[in-house]
Amino acid sequence: MPPFTVLHVCMGNICRSPMAERLLALAVRERLARRGEDPARAEELLHSHSAGTGGWHAGEEMNPPAARQVIGRGGAVEGFAARKLRSDHIDAADLVLTATADQQEYVVALRPDAAARTFVLGEFGRLLAAVDVAALPAAEATPQGVYARGVALVAAAHDNRLGASVLPTDDLDDPWGRGDQCFSRVADEIEETVHPLAAALLP
Repeated sequence: MPPFTVLHVCMGNICRSPMAERLLALAVRERLARRGEDPARAEELLHSHSAGTGGWHAGEEMNPPAARQVIGRGGAVEGFAARKLRSDHIDAADLVLTATADQQEYVVALRPDAAARTFVLGEFGRLLAAVDVAALPAAEATPQGVYARGVALVAAAHDNRLGASVLPTDDLDDPWGRGDQCFSRVADEIEETVHPLAAALLP
C-alpha cells in the first residue's frame, strides 16, 4: 500500500542508514521540483526511514559528521532518532537497503519472506542500472503511481540478480569514528544509488 516505503539498515543507525534515509528523501524532493511539482509532497509519495541491527544508540541523534553531510547536500536532519530494527519495520517495507552483506543476511534471517526485496545498497545500485525502466508502470507523481512503479522496480532488480553474487565493493564502509573525508566518500556512494532510484521512480 502507498506510500512506497524504503527501509535503510546499518549497524548502529547513527551514520550510514540515517544518511541514506535523508539523502533519498532529498533526492525525491529534488525530482519533484524538477517536474514542477511541490517538493513538500515527497513524504506522501515515498517514505524513507531507517533502523540499526543493534540498539546501542537508540534515541540518539545522527552522528555529527553524518549530519554535516546531509545538511551540506541540502537535506534535513531534524526529528531523527536512532532505533533498533524490528521485524515489523521489515514487514512494512517495499524495499530494504542494507549497508553491508552481513546486514542483508541479518534482515533475511529475521524475515525470510523479505529476501526478494532486501538488497545491499551498492548491489541495488548496480542492478538498477540494468532495469528496463520503459517496461515499468507509467510514471505518475501520485502515491499509487510511485508505489506501483517502485514495487515493479524492486521485482525487476531481484530478477536481475538471480544467479549473481553480492560484490565486496557493494558494502558501505563504516565511517564511525573517522573523519569528514570518509563520511563524504560514504555519502557520495549512497547518492550513487539513491539518485538513480529517485530518478527511476520520478523520471
